[in-house]
Amino acid sequence: VIYDLAPDQLRASIVFAPDVKLSEAAAMLPICGVGLQNALGVLAPPEVGIDVGWDGTIYVNGGRCGALRMAASGTPEAEPDWLVVDLTLTLWPGSDETGLTPDETALYAEGCAEVDAVTLLEAWVRHTLVGINAWADAGTANLHREWAGLAHGLEGHMTVAGKTGAYVGLEENLGLLLKIDAETVLIPLTANLTRPARYLPAPSFLTKVTNEFSQSRPLSRVVHYRRIRVFDLGRRRPCRHCTPWVL
Repeated sequence: VIYDLAPDQLRASIVFAPDVKLSEAAAMLPICGVGLQNALGVLAPPEVGIDVGWDGTIYVNGGRCGALRMAASGTPEAEPDWLVVDLTLTLWPGSDETGLTPDETALYAEGCAEVDAVTLLEAWVRHTLVGINAWADAGTANLHREWAGLAHGLEGHMTVAGKTGAYVGLEENLGLLLKIDAETVLIPLTANLTRPARYLPAPSFLTKVTNEFSQSRPLSRVVHYRRIRVFDLGRRRPCRHCTPWVL
């Protein structure tokens, strides 16, 4: 678990080494979404509504507040060398003129000022690990029910991955089913992947972090290894610890 905590934003990445093909391992995105919803459900006031879009967009009381993004190596039918789910959560608005962006919000502006960002990070990872264990033991049935219940905007007409149609439902692996004209089209979870410009093996520094984490701590605990910037998904920021990944 690698994180970067700023006064106005929480950013964190969970690095996975899946032993199933990427089309199945993509379930990590909704599992992380359910984990975040459960974590905020415990820590935030009960009147605060937390939703996550099928594409990973995070909504707090209906306003966009961040996103979960996913990147991985390989192709959907192959076992990836690595998979990363990145969390970006806005803690405080970037401007006092919040009325200029009514569709965007921040966690602390929605009555969650008492939620400590580090405590939230720990809770997110803890709930996510519980979800991963449940998925590994029982498959996607329970995840399917949870995800369908909290996913934002799964109704009516929608545009996803360049396709516009009427929402039909979620298939077994949580792919999106859209009715386009007379045809039902499947958009798999892998459509949400943010692809790196160059396919690189996991850098040795990352391997060192994940190895030390798994060897020195049980997976039921959350460990802050170091406050560092390793991933910056969607941006072009160099990292002093490893070869930059442009995602």
